Amino acid sequence: MNIGVNSCLFMAILFGFMAIVFALLKEKGTMLIGGFNTLPKEKIEKYDKEKMSCDQRNAFVVWIVVFVIGALISYFVSTYAATVAFIIWLILFFRDFHFGTEKAFEKYRK
Repeated sequence: MNIGVNSCLFMAILFGFMAIVFALLKEKGTMLIGGFNTLPKEKIEKYDKEKMSCDQRNAFVVWIVVFVIGALISYFVSTYAATVAFIIWLILFFRDFHFGTEKAFEKYRK
């Protein structure tokens, strides 16, 4: 096995664990979302926590698929496929990244 396969599989397993945590905790898992746990209690109640947790779990599943495909292509074709998988993951990650809590969670308002 090459380093590309190992790194992609490591990331897939890591995100798999995190997806399982969000699936099991359901709406209580929102406290693991960065920035949400720092909001005041009265503001937390204004958001759909179940949808937030479900969306976060689904994001992890998409990231798992990216890294598993990256590992397979890296194993069978070229080690550099892992680099492409990491670039795709970074694009997906920063697409949903926001600096302000209001902007980050505005689509989950009740």
